[in-house]
Amino acid sequence: MVNQVQRGDGTLSSRSDSSAASASGGDSSKESSRCSTPVLDADRTDRLRYKMRRRMESGDHWFSLEFFPPRTASGAVNLISRFDRMGSGGPLFIDITWHPSGDPGSDKETSSMMIASTAVNYCGLESVLHLTCCNQSKDNISRHLSKAKHLGLKNIMALRGDPVGSDWEEEEEGFNYAVDLVKHIRSEFDDYFDICVAGYPTGHPEAHSYKEDLIYLKEKVAAGADFVITQLFFRAIGITCPILPGIFPIQGYQSLRQLVKLSKLEVPEEITRVIEPIKDNDAAIRNYGIHQALEMCRVLLDSGRVPGLHFYTLNREVATMEVLRQLGMWQEDPRRPMPWAVSAHPKRKVEDVRPIFWGSRPKSYIYRTQDWDEFPNGRWGNSSSPAFGELNDYYLFYLKSKSSKDALLVFEVFTCYIAAQPNRKGHKVMCLPWNDEPLAPETNMLKDELEKVNTRGVLTINSQPNINGKPSTDPIVGWGPPGGYVFQKAYLEFFTSSENVNALLKVLKKYEPRVNYHIVNVHGRNLTNAPDMQPNAVTWGIFPGREIVQPTVVDPVSFMFWKDEAFALWIEQWAKLYEDESPSRMIIKYIHDNYFLVNLVDNDFPLDSCLWQVIEDMFELLVTQN
Repeated sequence: MVNQVQRGDGTLSSRSDSSAASASGGDSSKESSRCSTPVLDADRTDRLRYKMRRRMESGDHWFSLEFFPPRTASGAVNLISRFDRMGSGGPLFIDITWHPSGDPGSDKETSSMMIASTAVNYCGLESVLHLTCCNQSKDNISRHLSKAKHLGLKNIMALRGDPVGSDWEEEEEGFNYAVDLVKHIRSEFDDYFDICVAGYPTGHPEAHSYKEDLIYLKEKVAAGADFVITQLFFRAIGITCPILPGIFPIQGYQSLRQLVKLSKLEVPEEITRVIEPIKDNDAAIRNYGIHQALEMCRVLLDSGRVPGLHFYTLNREVATMEVLRQLGMWQEDPRRPMPWAVSAHPKRKVEDVRPIFWGSRPKSYIYRTQDWDEFPNGRWGNSSSPAFGELNDYYLFYLKSKSSKDALLVFEVFTCYIAAQPNRKGHKVMCLPWNDEPLAPETNMLKDELEKVNTRGVLTINSQPNINGKPSTDPIVGWGPPGGYVFQKAYLEFFTSSENVNALLKVLKKYEPRVNYHIVNVHGRNLTNAPDMQPNAVTWGIFPGREIVQPTVVDPVSFMFWKDEAFALWIEQWAKLYEDESPSRMIIKYIHDNYFLVNLVDNDFPLDSCLWQVIEDMFELLVTQN
């Protein structure tokens, strides 16, 4: 098992940032009336160092994962999806490497800064941003750190970094050693950031001796580092902070050779003897790498001296996930803290209620509320000025859906998505512009009814079943701490024609006040029976020793902001897949211009939902009228 990877830190290092990549081939909300409690940045009771301490005190081992920024926007989309999948296994944190040649501190979707920010804000993952001294002045480093803090990043891995050429060149007004970077972070930002540093297992190539390297490592910890990632343990010289062994599963022959070349490593002879005969068999090498990593991890954990394991993933998931599963450390808990993904941004920690409209596009909601000073805490309140961000940037990479243009008929596209069946050309519709992922298990409970209404022109984009007191541990609808009970009102949101809406309005009169509705078109014609424009709680939970939590609401004012986004997706994402004036594009434009967006809430949650009967009554009325 090769896991000694040079980072080029100038003192000690565990691996090189550049090596890993090469080897793998709006407005303020201050005036809003939302009920909320602001949280200061200084309120860091759940910071990474404390999480580590609690896990160590309990004897509970953890794991963490390293990724590098991809080169393309499509690669960034795939990496964010990988964050969601690998985040489900329960890593304590992930870290994102820093590559000076890739404009790492910019706003590009492929930059280290933006990838780390997305992991924190949109995927809810505790993240560590690498930062190197290479080719950077002191002022540049300070700007990067200020930006990281603004974006909600709380943890920094302080590194010297690899030289751009063969030799290290000093930067005027810069730093030449990681220890100086650690001192600068503590001097300029006090205790805001948790700081990680790197240790090198056999001594850095530029160091005069192994003992000297250990002394440099101790200096970095003394300067303010909170933990170390390396492959060996240095407590003999007085380093008492957590030291995490880095694990690099071998995943391919060529990637191993490239990594060895860049990192100036020597592969142990016993490994070379095994790999050379199977170098052309990727599956065999990967299986060998999994076996070697598994054996190493077991030895480390059994030693009793290892608090956690850090995996260099090379942006791949199969090998790392398999090792963790066999170790029993991959723990997918179906219970969610909220019905929606919780952001890890320190300012959003108290956020516990959101409008339901973004339920299938949570990243869009977080993006459009990123500049809020406060976030809803408790009841949403009368949100007379939600101040959602503008739509001009909603097409950013983490908001994109991968819409298919293989299906020609709009109704068929929606129906195939709901049914998870191939369309007439044999392609599965895995998502829609309004739904970033395949159907959630909860939505599958409504699958048959949804499929029926979509075939008839009720194009559903959001829904939830009624729930009356299911345990919070329920694997499908459960959320929150154990010992609680969750509740939901039936909800249905869809696009449909003006003819259908006219019939629907007549039908809804006999369902009032049981059913609340909001109906709007792209021009802003708004029809609703919501009393005094007040929000309607549609999800809530009751838990031992806590007040009732209501994390999801239907809010009339927010619905008008969502309306702009929902209609824009027809044109900006779907229509643009087709040529101008093509029949497909004209059909989509017609729907955009003439259809209505409707949401319905059945307030009588203890009873079977009446919403399907409402839709059926609408169709029956249309038949009698014709």
